[in-house]
Amino acid sequence: MSSPALTALDTAGLSYRVIRHGPVRSLAEAAAARGVAVPDVVKTIVVRRGEDDHLFVLTPGDRVISWPKLRQLLGVSRMSMPDAAAARAATGYERGTITPFGASTAWPVVADERLRGREITLGAGEHGVAVAVDADAALAALDATVADVTDPEPAR
Repeated sequence: MSSPALTALDTAGLSYRVIRHGPVRSLAEAAAARGVAVPDVVKTIVVRRGEDDHLFVLTPGDRVISWPKLRQLLGVSRMSMPDAAAARAATGYERGTITPFGASTAWPVVADERLRGREITLGAGEHGVAVAVDADAALAALDATVADVTDPEPAR
């Protein structure tokens, strides 16, 4: 399988493992299908700061963006999440497959500090496919800003 995401991982010289798991309906299903804990399923979230100004935020699967923390880190007062069509236009990927690796634009990356020191799984640019990669190596390759930008997932 060749894809923009895998090509970008190869170009960055990162070691990774492709995981083909087919369709999943939830983050918990994705974790089970990938054989990892929920926090190791990294959500790649596209955030819009302004007109044609986006960034990727990487969060552990059991956490959500803390908008106050993220706004403070970036020194902005407003941000939003683009709709599915705008996210695809900004990244080249559909929701559920988005990864900063191989995106059509190399937007800045902010990663939650809890990703450090572990193996994580990320979307690989198509549904039902992920990659497992060393988080520290991936964050370095992405030149990510690493900070506390999440809160625990609210109980349902």
